Amino acid sequence: MTKFFTIKSRSKYLKHLGFLLLMFAFSLNANAQSSVSGNVSDANGPIPGANVVVKGTTNGVGTDADGNYTITNVPANGVLVISFIGYNDKEMPVQGKSRIDVVLEESTSTLEEVVVIGYGTQRKEAVTGSVASISGAAMRDIPSGNITQALQGRLAGIEFAQTSSKPGAAMQIRVRGTRSLTGSNDPLIVLDGIPFAGSISDINPVDIKSIDVLKDASATAIYGSRGANGVVLVTTNKGQKGEKATFTYNSYYSIKEVFAEFPMMNGPQLVELRKASGLYPVNGLDESDDVDTDWQGNFYRTAIMTSHDVAIAGGTKNGSYNFGIGYFLDEAVIPGQNYDRFSLRSALDQEIGAFKFGLNSNNNYSVARGGNMGMFGVLSASPIANPFNEDGSTKRVIESAADQQWVYTRNTVENLGSAWVDESRSFASYNNLFAEVKIPGIEGLKYRTNVGLNFRMNNSGSYTGEGVFSPTPDNVSRAAISNSLTTQWVIENLLTYDRTFADKHKINLIGMFSAEDNSFNRSVVSATDIARDEFRFYNLGQTTEPIVVDPAQQIYQKSGLRSYMARAMYSYDDRYMLTATLRRDGSSRLADGNKWHTYPALSAGWNITNESFLENNKSINLLKLRVGYGETSNQAVNPYATLGSLGLRPYNFGDQNAMGYYVQELPGPDLGWEYSQTKNYGLDFAFFNNRLSGTAEYYVTKTTDLLMRIGLPPTSGASGYIANAGNSMNKGIEFSLNGVILDNPNGLSWEMGVNIYSNKNELTSLASGQDRDEANWWFVGQPINVIYDYQKEGLWQEGDPYLDILEPGGNPGMIKVKYTGEYNADGTPVRQIGPDDRQVIKMDPDFQGGFNTRFTYKGFDLGIVGSFQSGGVLISTLHSANGYLNLLNGRRGNVDVDYWTPENTDAKYPKPGGLTSGDNPKYGTTMGYFDASYMKVRTITLGYDFKQSFIQDLGLERFRLYATVTNPLVLFSPFHKETGMDPETNSYGNENAAVTETYRPRLLTIGTNTPATSSFLVGFNLTF
Repeated sequence: MTKFFTIKSRSKYLKHLGFLLLMFAFSLNANAQSSVSGNVSDANGPIPGANVVVKGTTNGVGTDADGNYTITNVPANGVLVISFIGYNDKEMPVQGKSRIDVVLEESTSTLEEVVVIGYGTQRKEAVTGSVASISGAAMRDIPSGNITQALQGRLAGIEFAQTSSKPGAAMQIRVRGTRSLTGSNDPLIVLDGIPFAGSISDINPVDIKSIDVLKDASATAIYGSRGANGVVLVTTNKGQKGEKATFTYNSYYSIKEVFAEFPMMNGPQLVELRKASGLYPVNGLDESDDVDTDWQGNFYRTAIMTSHDVAIAGGTKNGSYNFGIGYFLDEAVIPGQNYDRFSLRSALDQEIGAFKFGLNSNNNYSVARGGNMGMFGVLSASPIANPFNEDGSTKRVIESAADQQWVYTRNTVENLGSAWVDESRSFASYNNLFAEVKIPGIEGLKYRTNVGLNFRMNNSGSYTGEGVFSPTPDNVSRAAISNSLTTQWVIENLLTYDRTFADKHKINLIGMFSAEDNSFNRSVVSATDIARDEFRFYNLGQTTEPIVVDPAQQIYQKSGLRSYMARAMYSYDDRYMLTATLRRDGSSRLADGNKWHTYPALSAGWNITNESFLENNKSINLLKLRVGYGETSNQAVNPYATLGSLGLRPYNFGDQNAMGYYVQELPGPDLGWEYSQTKNYGLDFAFFNNRLSGTAEYYVTKTTDLLMRIGLPPTSGASGYIANAGNSMNKGIEFSLNGVILDNPNGLSWEMGVNIYSNKNELTSLASGQDRDEANWWFVGQPINVIYDYQKEGLWQEGDPYLDILEPGGNPGMIKVKYTGEYNADGTPVRQIGPDDRQVIKMDPDFQGGFNTRFTYKGFDLGIVGSFQSGGVLISTLHSANGYLNLLNGRRGNVDVDYWTPENTDAKYPKPGGLTSGDNPKYGTTMGYFDASYMKVRTITLGYDFKQSFIQDLGLERFRLYATVTNPLVLFSPFHKETGMDPETNSYGNENAAVTETYRPRLLTIGTNTPATSSFLVGFNLTF
């Protein structure tokens, strides 16, 4: 990695840092000159508790019960800023006066807040659909390189779940639950008005102005076939017309440490485990009972995360601009694993008479390294094995009681050089050009065209040299390359009519035609026995072995979408609002006769606040009822699924070996859309001059014609086909509340927000009327995400009369699972435990949400952001049988668990050396299920904004220093209590475990992925 500072420049850097700290400690108020008195009132009389502050300072007072104030130390040429919750701020030049009376006007800013709703914006007061919004500034309370990490726990009804803990990994997004069985459940991402074809990790969080999430079908129907899973609208920063050029530099630097080591047994504990199991009485050649090797301590490193973003923004009388560059680096605590990204962005708007045109461009280049490095080799190593030779050098291999393992340490990995390389390079460019013209002669009518041109290229390569990571020194080297290219173009033509008649009738009409084409191409090639390490993966021809081109890994896809859309929004007197949407989509992915479908949506709102019977009520600022209905769909199949597919298979043709094709999947001539219908009911409210505000919602979404693969018997000659067969339902409630508890710019202010939501998912039907599909773990009447396994009820104990009946050959201390069979007249079970006793175990939480709070005192601010969930099941493959780290026989490194012995009969885990299934305790998968509840403080940030009177002398507009602690605290988590680990998932069900077929890939688990971290971060925001 390139060093940011040379030794010479570090001295200069330290001098600057010392100067900044000196400024922090000795910043002073502006020179005092006089005192000013006066009264603050509104149209109805005095305002007690209003704030009167000298602009650019923290010198301020509050008005008394009669609205009077007196403020001292006011410069004769200063400016007083008078503010109060629910009113517009007012600035009053002092101009040497000793008395200034002020009349404040009620603010409608909270209600006038603009929300992006898709193909336009709307006042928050007038929104009739379900929309959740967050500003870019609020997102940056959590410094991260990925917007999904910054959004977790911030928006009601939107779940962000971690699928990987590697640097640069994005989180899984679910808007109001899971709908589809085999298709994508990801929401549509729209970047600056254009559907986004790339990875969400390509978007730099610093570039974002706001994010608005459309949640119900009345809001998402405008995106038709892609709106079934919700729509995330990302708006990036722009300049402002008439604004002078401003430069910003935002930077932070973070030191990362392991949040908690994986809970593995130490040397003495493994010795005791071996004695208890009795299976490995003799140590391996490199083992000794008096050795206690800390394999994790020898492997981890202190990592860093840093970000640097520079931007210039401004505008002219008729235009605006914003340019910026950024760099982000995130290292893992695992050696050789990191992610860095360079970003370049620009935004230009220009008006010439009735014409307006512009460009938004977001570009990035990123490199992810070390992605194939996991933790199994470290965790499975015997802690009583000594990795060092007598001369202090590191052994290549250790031999334990039954295994030989390559030695994983920080030094052995870092010293591999060209013998191990794993890199994935991506370049992406997302561009939106637009032109707009006001139609002459018709006020409020304009035409706009949007052109999106998007491109993403990925080049990945991996190389593992001879004997690397293998106990066999001559194990052949292997290399692979993967190249992919994604292109997308979108053209949208919009006609908009926006007028207000008689000051009460507001009409907004939009008509649109759009065309979109997407293409994706990937090729994968691999080889073994590369001639030299220096070739890495750059020349796979340097081998005497055949080069492998797996047909299943080669992909080419091309698809198109054509759409017509119309929307009408009407508001009468800001009391009654109505929105109607109609969209018709045609997709090339689907079968002839089913390509086109029309999506209607209708929503209405009643702003009770503006009714005459609440006209004089000063406590209620907003009380609005909303109801909506809409239809959307999901084109959730890959292109060409209607054509079926062929497979390639070797066979004998006489005395010759030949390759031939066979029908792998039958065509789907009737393949159509997945349809979702949503009913949504909402209440928006704000009380006490908007100091308390929030939203409550209830929804029901029914999805029909689910796309799923139907299996066929072998005699049919094909394995199956894709068809529309199945239905699902999601229903839930959401509640968000925000409050200003204290408001005193000259003293302590306190704001707090909380959101909580619950979604109940149910699979309501499957193909051919069946009520279960055990192979895929789908069951009618149950959620889509379930576990199908035995249910652990405890451990068998000595003297239990049913042990020999239910578990013939079993032993006390083995896992006891639930029996669902019949009983004889004498109360004894009629049979032993078998496959029929497996249970459907729900994984989804009962409810989840997040919280945030912020304290300010003069220039200081303290912010806390957290998330929580209650209930559900967490899968830990570290403890489950498929992880092979909880064998409980002493063979290798073992998770530190409380196991059964004759002296410890109330233990949670089974007797070492007991009845097994394969190498694991029988029913060993049940050891990996935990209560998924937790409450987590994600960040704590302390910051300081320097006084205007001080930094203006330095030519600065804003200077803020802050320090952040990430992931500092976990509460109420049974998994964390037992293991000390972060309870958030880090893998899909088919990843980061020794056996990857146990759990369905759609399920999320905690496996042997990169460990979670905590960090301490310092940063600053500079504007000049």
